[in-house]
Amino acid sequence: MRSSRLVRVAATAAALALTLLFVVLTPPASAAEPWPSVRQGATGADAVTVQYLLRQHGHDIPADGDFGPVTAAAVTDFQAAQGLTADGMVGPQTWPRLVVPVQQGSSGEAVKAAQTQLNKYGAGLTVDGAFGPVTDGAVRAYQGSHGLAVDGLVGPQTWQSLVSGAGGGDPSGFSLPLDRGALPREAYGASHWNANPAVDLIVSYVPAYAITSGVVDHYDSDSCGIGIRLLQPDGSRFIYCHLSERAVAEGAQVSAGTRLATTGDTGNSGEPHLHVEIRTSDGNARCPQSYLLAIYDGATPPSLGSLPTGGCTS
Repeated sequence: MRSSRLVRVAATAAALALTLLFVVLTPPASAAEPWPSVRQGATGADAVTVQYLLRQHGHDIPADGDFGPVTAAAVTDFQAAQGLTADGMVGPQTWPRLVVPVQQGSSGEAVKAAQTQLNKYGAGLTVDGAFGPVTDGAVRAYQGSHGLAVDGLVGPQTWQSLVSGAGGGDPSGFSLPLDRGALPREAYGASHWNANPAVDLIVSYVPAYAITSGVVDHYDSDSCGIGIRLLQPDGSRFIYCHLSERAVAEGAQVSAGTRLATTGDTGNSGEPHLHVEIRTSDGNARCPQSYLLAIYDGATPPSLGSLPTGGCTS
């Protein structure tokens, strides 16, 4: 009896030692950026990515980058078939079921979705659904620059990193606050409705990006709703208002082109849109129109202090 008890004690101790060794030797998983929420009204790269992936799953819908009622109905059908809450919104529960792993040699709609996402980061790929050496090189370059395993496979982790938009960065140091295809050039030069030094970009539930590098400050008010201030070293800041949700943590240091949030209709809004405002260190609100138009045209924006404080037009 005594010997069998000793054997059991020794076995238990050995198992405990192995468990502790596993805990010590297993590296902590890196924190993944949250999956974005894409819903009816969204346009641009994430909307067309959802459409390509739905087409991969057999839903015969157009891939036009406009998340309208037809796309929402397809999402609802997909969710119901997957046993998910059928709310028509592609969020953290739906994305993992919707994405499809692709790698060199793959072809089809899911490859088009991956190519579309890579192009958000300047890959310049032809969206043809053929995963060849050029797409493979773009995937590996993206993975290497974002701390992912460099294996050329667009699997769950790479998909999540791509669609989250986090850390994308723009090598020019400047980025439009929206996907380039979301609005025409003239939208960035339009006067603000009440003549305040700001611009209202009329879009619904689409990604919003850092115009330049800075430190993220979460900012909420009755007027702004859910907001972000992108703080600059000299005390100036870029202000984003009426967001539906934020995609970056308070205090995060981000580069130009990093996805900050999803636009929305919070605060004193009236309709879904993104309010963009620039304030210099002296507290003055400055007209952002010429600054954003320069970015649109690929030119170096004017200094913030040179921007006018009134009469905001292009």
